Amino acid sequence: QVQLVESGGGLVQAGGSLRLSCAASRSIRSISPMGWYRQAPGKQRELVASITTDGSTNYATYVKDRFTIPRDNGKNTVYLEMNSLQPDDTAVYYCRSTFNGYVYWGQGTQVTVSS
Repeated sequence: QVQLVESGGGLVQAGGSLRLSCAASRSIRSISPMGWYRQAPGKQRELVASITTDGSTNYATYVKDRFTIPRDNGKNTVYLEMNSLQPDDTAVYYCRSTFNGYVYWGQGTQVTVSS
């Protein structure tokens, strides 16, 4: 089993930056992939970015060149570094992991971008 705790959300002006953190309850060296999803009001949850244990990354088209998803195995933490934020990025951001065939989600963290 894996517990995921997100943090780092908040209110930011358009053009600003935030860094989200996802801390896992166990070593992430064996958890692959780990990813960030988001869900805006009235919309479906969608993939933002993911990373595998070998460091391969995948980004949604709308965040390429703005967001990165580094991982720190020593801290059992995956980050989402978000730059050039826009009002359309406003959503609840969720961390997701797959371990032993099961999918785990964090509780989510709100990101609000004002224009």
